[in-house]
Amino acid sequence: MRPLDENETTVVFEKIFKFVGNNLKNIVENPSHEGPEPEAGRYCFRLQRNRVFYVSESLVKRATNISRKNLVSLGTCIGKYTHAGSFHLTIMSLNLLAANAKHKVWLKPTSEMSFLYGNHVLKGGLGRITDSIVPGDGVVVFSMSDVPLGFGIAAKSTQDCRKLDPNGIVVLHQADIGEYLRDEDEL
Repeated sequence: MRPLDENETTVVFEKIFKFVGNNLKNIVENPSHEGPEPEAGRYCFRLQRNRVFYVSESLVKRATNISRKNLVSLGTCIGKYTHAGSFHLTIMSLNLLAANAKHKVWLKPTSEMSFLYGNHVLKGGLGRITDSIVPGDGVVVFSMSDVPLGFGIAAKSTQDCRKLDPNGIVVLHQADIGEYLRDEDEL
């Protein structure tokens, strides 16, 4: 497990910034109260194989006793690098994104299952949407009872959604909590 280099950090922060905006500062400066130290530590990003983890510094110090070959996971896996070198956020980053999300979409109960099966969010299933969303923004998808269901990319702006037909795509699916069941071998 090693720290991210400058290019890797830039790529990871750009991807997270797409979803949380200026709240990225809250993620980076989040105090950690884990470990035996009396004062609060910090969280950091570490790379193990091709996966990026969000983990407290005190846990990283204690994990140095474990060899890289035997270390499977540490902290929260927020994403992974593909063979081509691009970075993809995984569903395990949902709690981090939901707590700091800049743009949110709430689904009607009738369309929650469709999203959890991996389908895009349609205008007919949209319950509420935050203002000032532009196409290409990262969006966190919630149920009407404020349970985070997943995240995706906005296909339409907030104003365009108002005049869109019910079968028009509003949010392009990227990840949902149904992946815990569908892809449990890979996670």
